[in-house]
Amino acid sequence: MGCFQFLKFMMFAFNGIIFLAGAAILGVGIWVKVDSGSILTFLGKIDNMPAELSQVLNVGYLLIAIGILLVVIGFLGCCGAMRESKCMLLLFFIIVLLIFIAEVAGAVVILVFRPLAEELFNKIGQEAVKSIKQGYGNNTDITGLWNSTMSTFKCCGFYNSSEFKDSPYYKNHNNTFPPQCCLNPGSTCTNGTITGCFPKIRKLIDDNTAAIVGVALGIAALELCAMAVSMILYCRIKSESV
Repeated sequence: MGCFQFLKFMMFAFNGIIFLAGAAILGVGIWVKVDSGSILTFLGKIDNMPAELSQVLNVGYLLIAIGILLVVIGFLGCCGAMRESKCMLLLFFIIVLLIFIAEVAGAVVILVFRPLAEELFNKIGQEAVKSIKQGYGNNTDITGLWNSTMSTFKCCGFYNSSEFKDSPYYKNHNNTFPPQCCLNPGSTCTNGTITGCFPKIRKLIDDNTAAIVGVALGIAALELCAMAVSMILYCRIKSESV
């Protein structure tokens, strides 16, 4: 009985943290989407605040989705353990299992179909370069997205700065590159010297592969433990109710 109560407490504590984290993320996501005007006003009052920072409002929907998922998982885990509800524990197990299967499937796809991924990235690169050549400088959405990306990652273009030579911006600004493409953004940028975004992001991922794999394995281990505990409680409750 002592082990059973301990597992119930651990299940409640662990999922309570998940529930609170999900509620916080959900609240932030809703606030970002509902009160975006106040956020933009607040950001506008900060000195030297990049205009591209307003792009953070676009992550509101993602925060809402993640928050809802964590709230549901945390609620089912907490209530299922404390109320000894077999239905809630089973739903908790199924949801975590589906997430685990999706993560494993994603990892398998990345490993097995890596050549196809390279081809996909090449196609994405072609479309990205095309968007620069056709829309950077005369399309507000494309220009803002690229400015935000280049400012965040300190890069220039998808592969390199030469992609801007045929863009409306280059032609309308006396054959100059965007400020993000030069080491000194305050001066006229006539020669792009900053590395492209794709090579820089790829190097960033390659340099942190061990950390990414470690985090992924840690999350997978927690999911396996959560599923194991939920099934132990489910079977114990089932056996005691017979």
